[in-house]
Amino acid sequence: MISFEWDEKKEFDNQDKHGLSFYEAQKAFLDPLRIIAEDIEHSIIEKRYYCFGKVDEEIITVRFTYRDRKIRIFGAGYWRKGKKIYEEAQSKIHK
Repeated sequence: MISFEWDEKKEFDNQDKHGLSFYEAQKAFLDPLRIIAEDIEHSIIEKRYYCFGKVDEEIITVRFTYRDRKIRIFGAGYWRKGKKIYEEAQSKIHK
């Protein structure tokens, strides 16, 4: 079973800025067609990743890392670039 965690203040700030709770963002990991990609630009202190997944017919991008066998979410939103990456990957699979 996957376990998630996050900082409550960051979640509040994320909801205010992007209109998406981290609780809702967890659902992106349930998408069987989700894409996980390493965030090379921000993986300086620890490895960071993106999850691009469909939740309620919307594509969301979740920024996260792994800590103590948990997925720690620190950002999520409706990112146009994430949607493009997801849709391009799906079109290659379904050719």
